[in-house]
Amino acid sequence: MDNYVGKRLDGRYEVQEIIGVGGMSVVYKAYDNVDDRIVAIKILKEEFLNNEEFKRRFKNESKAIALLSHPNIVKVYDVNFGEKLQYIVMEYIDGITLKEYINKQGAITWNDALFFMTQILRAVQHAHDKGIVHRDIKPQNIILLKNGNIKVTDFGIARFSRSETRTLTEQAIGSVHYIAPEQAKGEYTDEKADIYSLGVVLYEMLAGSVPFEADSAVSVALMQLQADAKKLTDINPDIPLGLEQICIHAMQKDPMDRYQTATEMLLDIEEIIKDPKATFNYVSKVDTNPTIIVNKNEVLSREEQHNDEIREHVDAAEAKDHKKKVITAVTIGIIVLVAAIVLLVMGFTNGFSKSTTKLENFVGTSYDETYDAYSSTYEIVAEYEKTSEYTPGTVISQDPVAGSKVLQGTKVKLTVAASEQDITVPNVYSYDEDRAKQALEMSGLKHTKTVSVSSENVDDGKVVYTEPKANTVVSADQEITIYISSGPSTTVIKTYKVPDVDGLTQSTAENFLKKTGFKNISFVTQDSPIAKGIVISQSPAAGATAKETDSIKVVISSGMTTTTTEKMLKTSVSIQLPRVIDKDGNYGSDTINVSVDGSTYLNQTVTLNGKTLSMKVSGKDNVAQSIQVSLIKTGATETKTTNGKNNQNFTIDFSGFSLDERNDTTEATKKNNQ
Repeated sequence: MDNYVGKRLDGRYEVQEIIGVGGMSVVYKAYDNVDDRIVAIKILKEEFLNNEEFKRRFKNESKAIALLSHPNIVKVYDVNFGEKLQYIVMEYIDGITLKEYINKQGAITWNDALFFMTQILRAVQHAHDKGIVHRDIKPQNIILLKNGNIKVTDFGIARFSRSETRTLTEQAIGSVHYIAPEQAKGEYTDEKADIYSLGVVLYEMLAGSVPFEADSAVSVALMQLQADAKKLTDINPDIPLGLEQICIHAMQKDPMDRYQTATEMLLDIEEIIKDPKATFNYVSKVDTNPTIIVNKNEVLSREEQHNDEIREHVDAAEAKDHKKKVITAVTIGIIVLVAAIVLLVMGFTNGFSKSTTKLENFVGTSYDETYDAYSSTYEIVAEYEKTSEYTPGTVISQDPVAGSKVLQGTKVKLTVAASEQDITVPNVYSYDEDRAKQALEMSGLKHTKTVSVSSENVDDGKVVYTEPKANTVVSADQEITIYISSGPSTTVIKTYKVPDVDGLTQSTAENFLKKTGFKNISFVTQDSPIAKGIVISQSPAAGATAKETDSIKVVISSGMTTTTTEKMLKTSVSIQLPRVIDKDGNYGSDTINVSVDGSTYLNQTVTLNGKTLSMKVSGKDNVAQSIQVSLIKTGATETKTTNGKNNQNFTIDFSGFSLDERNDTTEATKKNNQ
């Protein structure tokens, strides 16, 4: 698939590099020369272009995500479903997956986990409100941006909530660590399956590892059905009890025992943010003798019988402490476990059902209607055949034939009629109107209309794009809309210098930005020793130039929380920042680091605007502490020592560090510290 690098797709997308490879697609970084932006393009692998099931799944992702509009969900800009090329154009996200972050970081602090989970829950609730169940929530599908914001992506196996079931065989095997028990069993799944996965993600963030791990996917699925995860507070005692309760409640085996909506879970998360000591009265149901539930037929009864045998032998061995019986019990246990795994694998392969059914006659029916009605019963695969004898989309043959006795989950191949007159829309980008119409007509597309649109990149009178898009397969009687450039837009987008809102309250900052002329303002909260509700950073930085339509992101302090039950004291620290102006007349920036007794207490970017930064540092009562404050790039460092008493006030003056003096000052600081 790397043959796309350096190529231009549809005369518009200049492919630059590969940024990700999945099971059925490759993701590229590309430049959109029409909208002048960097985008991500997910292209279906060539080996799947003739596989109707993969194509259907690929289209399903675009349909699902196109309905969503949320700051924590990746955006879709464009799609193309041609015969030789299928792709989805998405928002380009410069970040790493949450999985990569966990692998690198290990267990995440519970404060950061709450910050991430709040965003994830809001994104998932938005999808649920639109009737979309993600079905593959996992850290690999959650992107972490450099500013700490979250983007949920990969709706490839999402279904609308009205849909019925999905077996494990229809989704990536790597997701088995995160699937809900009902999803593993191939039962009806709805929004509560996502809730379970969210609980697993929260668990992994807090523990640094997934709750269930084994040598095989089957063994992991078995644990999802019957095992209980290790208590989070046993892994890390600093985790608030209420947060552990939230995680357990989300991961209940029975969907009715979980949170019923993402909003319910979010409300409890917010309670912990407000008060880390908060607890909840949820009753966690733990089966002391869990049974492997695969289906409701003969398999179930056999597994229950095996489990009873195991318990009988183990009890006898423990009571009598007889070596021979212990060996016998272990042997039987191994045989039973192997049998259970075999049965489970058979369940996975056949949609967790051993019952047979008489195959219906699908010939003459609509393929789309057939798929919607029977895809939960059989593995339906389509092959298309051009013919004039049947209406396009009609099933003309099937294998196995109607009346055959088959297992549920059996692959059923349907041959579907395709129109002999289907035509691929040619690429007429940058053609003049007459030449474009001629090219379309020569391809057999005679019904066209033109629409005038403004374009910054395409000359006046030239084609910007068509609708349907180039390379889309359409019928001969399809009307093609040709969008002709009218030149650059006459609408003037104003630019403004971003004001400095650091240290302001949220409402004041918002009013200030709006009065300046900015329209797209967003706020996020971040744990910080700065007083709650105060702006601690902004992007773009103060003094930068931005368009009135650009996104202005403001970070608001949520205050600093603590889980300790000891009496805490507060030390007030006022930091006078230097005033640094760069060559463009904008304020400079630096990273401020505050450490207490050698441990990092705060690390964040600040604007060097000459203002005073005030904070309160928590410490144990009657315990002296060393507080070191540093501006990393500037090289300024100062240390203060508390006497263990409450309400001490310290002032640190870095105002003498200017742009011109930076190098000399850095050297002086180094010498003083030697």
